[in-house]
Amino acid sequence: MGFQFTGFADEATKNLKGQIEVLKKVGWSAIETRLVEGKNFCDLTDAEFEAAWDTLQSAGIKIVGYGSQIANWGRPITTDFDVDINELERNIKRMRKTGTKFIRVMSYPNAKEPWPEAQWKAEVIRRLKELSARARAADIVLVHENCNGYGGLGPKQTLELIEAIDNPAFKLVFDTGNNTGHDNELESTWRFYEAVKDHIVHVHIKSYKKGADGKFATCFPDEDANQLKILKDLKKRGYNGYISIEPHLKAAVHAGKDVDDVEAATAVWIDYAKRIEQLAAKA
Repeated sequence: MGFQFTGFADEATKNLKGQIEVLKKVGWSAIETRLVEGKNFCDLTDAEFEAAWDTLQSAGIKIVGYGSQIANWGRPITTDFDVDINELERNIKRMRKTGTKFIRVMSYPNAKEPWPEAQWKAEVIRRLKELSARARAADIVLVHENCNGYGGLGPKQTLELIEAIDNPAFKLVFDTGNNTGHDNELESTWRFYEAVKDHIVHVHIKSYKKGADGKFATCFPDEDANQLKILKDLKKRGYNGYISIEPHLKAAVHAGKDVDDVEAATAVWIDYAKRIEQLAAKA
């Protein structure tokens, strides 16, 4: 079995029916949920969730992962832990209903007035251990993204989390562009991937190239040498899970950049999807 494809279709359009339409246009039957009309899928009311799930089921679209806000860039270590516990518990029963295994998390950015690293690390581990225990009991998996938080500092810190939490319900989703974007260095992503690849169960595709000003900016996947290199290695290692696109070309949720031109955003998303399929075929 080869790669399977999905993506954050909220980067094409805000409307769920529109997101389904763009998936259909590229021939994909799975979505990674995040925003619906500007509201995080994990924050939908019960009625809103049921309506969304009915819409997805009617279209034959499965949910591969929930793009939660747990421990993410908007929730520093000083955030009330109950906020994350409540989000996880609210969505566990929904994940059972949708047959979804993965919920994306991060590992808490440091406080505005930074805590000492040892204190920050200890509290991150305490919280993620608790969340992982709840996830394991529910037979779902927290997938930690190489983005913001303690684990986002580098592969060493991510591996420290894996070792300290020591729970099969805590694994990694690897974003193939985050480290390049954060560090302004193409090699940073490959180094991170090489160090953590044994723990990767899900993959996000984001790609970068260097501009004339020397700074890296998002681009199409066939314009970033890391993408084919990583896909080839994943294939060699027997990875047959989902490849989930997150282009960040016309929208970037973390930066507050929403879709403002649906026609243009949809066209870019479809082009990106076709290019990643072609790149994956080369792998």
